[in-house]
Amino acid sequence: MTETTDLSIRQLLEKFSARSLSPSEYWLALETHIAAWEPTIAALYAYDPEDARKQAEASTERWAKGAPLGPLDGIPVTLKELIATKGQPVPLGTAAVELVPAVEDAPIAARMREDGAVIFAKTTCPDYGMLSSGLSSFHKLSRNPWDPSQNPGGSSAGASAAAAAGYGPLHIGTDIGGSVRLPAGWTGIFGFKPSHGRIPVDPYYVGRCAGPMTRTVEDAAFSMATLSRPDWRDGTSLPPDDIDWMDLDIDVRGLKIGLMLDAGCGLPVDDEVRDAVIAAAKRFEEAGAIVIDVAPVLTRQMLDGLDVFWRARFWGDIVNLSEERREMILPYIHIWAKGGADISGVDAVRGFNQTIEMRKSCGKLFTEVDAVLSPTNPIVSYPAEWASPTNDPALPFEHIGFTVPWNMSEQPASSINCGFSRSGMPIGLQIVGPRFGDMLVLKLSKAYETWTGGVTNWPKAPAV
Repeated sequence: MTETTDLSIRQLLEKFSARSLSPSEYWLALETHIAAWEPTIAALYAYDPEDARKQAEASTERWAKGAPLGPLDGIPVTLKELIATKGQPVPLGTAAVELVPAVEDAPIAARMREDGAVIFAKTTCPDYGMLSSGLSSFHKLSRNPWDPSQNPGGSSAGASAAAAAGYGPLHIGTDIGGSVRLPAGWTGIFGFKPSHGRIPVDPYYVGRCAGPMTRTVEDAAFSMATLSRPDWRDGTSLPPDDIDWMDLDIDVRGLKIGLMLDAGCGLPVDDEVRDAVIAAAKRFEEAGAIVIDVAPVLTRQMLDGLDVFWRARFWGDIVNLSEERREMILPYIHIWAKGGADISGVDAVRGFNQTIEMRKSCGKLFTEVDAVLSPTNPIVSYPAEWASPTNDPALPFEHIGFTVPWNMSEQPASSINCGFSRSGMPIGLQIVGPRFGDMLVLKLSKAYETWTGGVTNWPKAPAV
């Protein structure tokens, strides 16, 4: 039997409509489930169960009248801490930021409220969202539900942990180099980074996207009708669309799919990861797709250039902080950022130009293939207390080789579970589509999930 807390968005809405389960009843069950998990994984910030009860009660009344606000009415949702919600501070994951309440909802929060979703918490992230880790100078250390000694990844650390632990069906993260997909891969969930601008964000900048993090492809697809509504605050926001996000059927016969097993630079791929991704590719081949090996799109020069640009940009963000406040930043991030203090404007621009080279390299590959499969992460897992898979601020981005190019090329990409290591940790398969090919990525993800049956043995809550 499916536990109440494991119900999908579609199942919940059907029960709300039939009045066999109310949003209030569901929330109370979820509240108990969260209480069992949260002391172990520390996924949440600004968790307010009392306010969630009030939101759920209001939704219950709307459903009783047959007048839900929108397609997510009564569905509990978390938002990554970087996504502003009116009246709550946005710590940016760091103790260095003064806690000033946000004056308005960010686009994603506004869309959720318009459609009646129950925003019950924010989720943790590392300092300024600049780590693939659950380590933060502000938040408690977030841990991986599959093994609390291991890292959930990041920077959407709390979102991935919350989804894997079953804190409701929908969690929204952000992604500038893999921050939705990387933790999704390490926690066995589905993470979707759409085409740049498909989900409006504020603030927006090069490569920054937001996306749903869920246990199933369908739950992520369902949320896109709400999340993808345009917002003037994002100057890259795409125009209104009439996409049928739930049209997930596909016949893969004849599709030309590239298999990328070498990121071009960075950490080498663990054998267990490589084997799981090759096995996944064979599934597509057995279904009639044409799978071919493809070369990396990333080079060491590109990744190092991005590192230079990001260090300079980030140092510019924090240079006006007092020395006392800068010292409150997580040491790993502070050391990394100080490397930007002496970068010249010319070198920063040269570094930025490498993002254009990434875009060109990705575009060229997609003249030859319809989609790309690759590992999401090169390694199986790493300790919860580490700031990154290398734990070395001199080598901060060695793990993002498979994910970051698609941010710079503005292409949609997902991470879906494709197996488990001998140690019992999830392994992620990345599926990449052409620019604006969001539905292709979702369809291919759904096909793979259907062939494999998806993850059914989710980790159990610790005994209370």
